[in-house]
Amino acid sequence: MTDLDLNPLWLSLKLASITTVILLLIATPIAWWLRASSRPVKSLAAAVATLPLVLPPSVLGFYLLLLLGAQGPLSPLLNQFGIATLAFSFPGLVVASVVYSFPFALQPIQNAFEAIGQRPLEVAATLGASAWDRFFSVALPLAKPGLLTASVLSFAHTIGEFGVILMIGGSIEGETKVLSVAIYDHVEANEYHQAHVLSGVMLLFSLLVLFALHFLNNRASHGDKPGGNIGGVHGG
Repeated sequence: MTDLDLNPLWLSLKLASITTVILLLIATPIAWWLRASSRPVKSLAAAVATLPLVLPPSVLGFYLLLLLGAQGPLSPLLNQFGIATLAFSFPGLVVASVVYSFPFALQPIQNAFEAIGQRPLEVAATLGASAWDRFFSVALPLAKPGLLTASVLSFAHTIGEFGVILMIGGSIEGETKVLSVAIYDHVEANEYHQAHVLSGVMLLFSLLVLFALHFLNNRASHGDKPGGNIGGVHGG
């Protein structure tokens, strides 16, 4: 591949890595809170969190463009930090990716936390463990399969994003032109050889992701650990 093709690849990897870390930091405490929430609160939160699964990417991208644009409602806040707009910039891609891939991080972690049950936490409490200790020393280690699945799904989903990315970032070389957008541009220019090469990279990556998910789920189910059967992402 030429340098022109490698740039979108590295930009996609950078975007997916940053997005995955942010999603884990955001989704983990929210999933822990939802685990103990009442059913009405949990249902409402689940509906909001999974909205990106059913909303067309172009619609989500359009509203994010309005929100993050120079005339958007966040503009006064962004101006205080010297930022004119997040639209058509790499930070804007990060924000859009976090919103779009949020369900793929939240649900596996929430499923893993709920699979733990109360008994391990109650035992830890009787031994004098504080709430923080129970979370970090008991819940997180037991939810490791869910955290790993959330990481893989978030990373893979971000790599494959197109509609939202194109709406919020366009195709700016070295800034917002990620792998999926580069493939689209090559097809538009009738450069099918370059499109084949990049598409082959995406296909190989997708196969590796599916293998990793099945491997994690098989380990969780055979090991009889909390978080088994956590690869699926479902709505509601």
